[in-house]
Amino acid sequence: MAGLPIKRLLPRGLYGRAALILLVPIVTIQLVVSFSFIQRLYEDVTVQMTQNMVPQLRYLLKTAEIQSSEIEAQATELGIGAKWAESAMISRIRFYDLSGRAIRDTLVDNVPGVRAVDLVQDRKWVFLSLESGAGPLELSFPRSRVSARNPHQLLVLMLATGILMTVIAFVFLRNQLRPIKRLADAADAFGKGQVVPYHPTGANEVRSAGSAFLNMRSRIERQTQQRTMMLSGVSHDLRTPLTRMKLGLSMQEATPETEALLNDVSDMESLISAFLDFARADATEELEMADPSALVRDIVEKAKRDGRKVALGVLPEGSIEMRFRPLALQRALDNLAGNATRYGTNATVSLDVLESSVRFRVEDDGPGIPEDMRDEALKPFARLDAARNQNKGSGVGLGLAIAADIARSHGGVLRLGESETLGGLSAELVLPR
Repeated sequence: MAGLPIKRLLPRGLYGRAALILLVPIVTIQLVVSFSFIQRLYEDVTVQMTQNMVPQLRYLLKTAEIQSSEIEAQATELGIGAKWAESAMISRIRFYDLSGRAIRDTLVDNVPGVRAVDLVQDRKWVFLSLESGAGPLELSFPRSRVSARNPHQLLVLMLATGILMTVIAFVFLRNQLRPIKRLADAADAFGKGQVVPYHPTGANEVRSAGSAFLNMRSRIERQTQQRTMMLSGVSHDLRTPLTRMKLGLSMQEATPETEALLNDVSDMESLISAFLDFARADATEELEMADPSALVRDIVEKAKRDGRKVALGVLPEGSIEMRFRPLALQRALDNLAGNATRYGTNATVSLDVLESSVRFRVEDDGPGIPEDMRDEALKPFARLDAARNQNKGSGVGLGLAIAADIARSHGGVLRLGESETLGGLSAELVLPR
């Protein structure tokens, strides 16, 4: 449980995780080398150079006590500025000046009488206040005499080299991950019923995965074509004798037995049509740019022409366009509207446009479907209890399954719920925009 907050902060994409794996060692090495090695090195050099100045400062301090009038001349010969101070100096050092702290500590520990060290007045100079027997003495000398020049050049060079190598590594990493992204896009498109051109590239492992995907896609396409051809052939072969039977029965004298046989023949024809629709729900129709609002209006008008009580619900203002399979989506909405009027009296079809998806909603005033049976209702040939089927004619249990397959072929989903306006079933077909 303690590791969960860290997992939430980690990137979820392969590119982000690979970049993190690349950056963490580089940044860690930079920090370790910079702070543990380089800074210590320059601090040691600063301490050593400052200690070299200590004998000269002690000599000037002793000279000030013995011959105060000669102090300025002696200091000038040593390259040090000296003057008698009228007021006490205040110690000042910048908080980030690590080598300056080493200078101050070394002078305080090795030069007696040090009252203050000022490294802020001028960055290139060190100002030192000493307490001598003749009074307060102020000395100044270039900081370059006690501190290494440009100590951060190595840091800058190392940082620039690290950034350059990181950029090169990112370019290489992107080229290595691009074939994986192309494979994922091809697999996602195939899951939505689209066959996009794909050629395996990249590392050997990625090429192997791409070749396996192409082989799998070919097998699935062959199986789909074989299933569609088989069902099409079966339906064609069955329609011919059914047509002869229907023609023969229609020429017979109208009796209850002949009427029952005619109804059976009609049911068999409906069953064959439903089987064929189910087989071609994810078939070969291409994606087109179309207006889903116009599709909803056509569905409602078609239902009204068939004598069903289907009303037009809420539609978005204006027209929108998105890519979908018009015939397949029309078949799905026809099935949902047909179910709504079969199990209810009134139905409405509406369309909601969301930020990243569109939602077709078909509602009815029928008995609905219990929540614990909604997943079962989406399965092919599913038959629910009599409460939903009473006196409504017989179906084959494929209407919702066909709509769900069409939704999945578009990368969407079919959701069943309870209608808030009519009280019956609410079927929502959600497709990505």
